[in-house]
Amino acid sequence: MKRKLIVTVSLACSIIICIAAIQPEKTAAREFKNLKVLPDTISSKQLSKIMVDVFGDELGVSCNFCHAENKETHRPDYASDEKPEKEIARAMMRMTIGINTSYFEQQRPMIGDSLLAVTCGTCHHGQAHPENTGNQ
Repeated sequence: MKRKLIVTVSLACSIIICIAAIQPEKTAAREFKNLKVLPDTISSKQLSKIMVDVFGDELGVSCNFCHAENKETHRPDYASDEKPEKEIARAMMRMTIGINTSYFEQQRPMIGDSLLAVTCGTCHHGQAHPENTGNQ
């Protein structure tokens, strides 16, 4: 009887461990707040890649360019919309996605995707503010 109880408890523990192991990854919607252009299902790895490779490299900016400082922690407050540069960045992402969809017939283009025909770097060339070429 005691052996049967041990086997039953062991089996129950094994099932619980297996269920826990196959649970879906924590959704970004719970992890990230105030995403308005990027999908709320974005992974931490994808978001970091966009922030570093696109905004960091293609615009030559760091986090504090768009993100306001949290007054208590003195770290970027990623959810805050305090700085107007954040909304400008969103508008520019929408524009880039629109150009790639409309003119290059890309299906569901994503900022940071290596297949984009037009990226932030197309105009910015590593500068926060693109150079005015006078061809307007």
